[in-house]
Amino acid sequence: MTTKDIDESVSAELNRLRESIDNIDAAVVHMLAERFKCTQQVGHLKAAHQLPPADPARESRQIARLRQLAESAHLDPAFAEKLLNFIVAEVIRHHERIAEESANGDAGA
Repeated sequence: MTTKDIDESVSAELNRLRESIDNIDAAVVHMLAERFKCTQQVGHLKAAHQLPPADPARESRQIARLRQLAESAHLDPAFAEKLLNFIVAEVIRHHERIAEESANGDAGA
């Protein structure tokens, strides 16, 4: 069966749902961009004060918090944890780069 073979009302509903998904995806990307803007500022602050790029205690609290939020939202907490771990790994990578640039006197790059 191809999309052409689908009843017109089903096709319209499918398109409506897909447009909603596309809008949500765009919002997720924009929210992640905002999150990374904030974490970049954290990275610069940590570098300026020679703090370590990672904060395992904070990460543990965030994982617990996100798992609770996921449960409340009827989202698989394990999936939410995997997503946060992926994001945090990227944040730490950014913080390490910022710290290295700061140590090399390259903070504006």
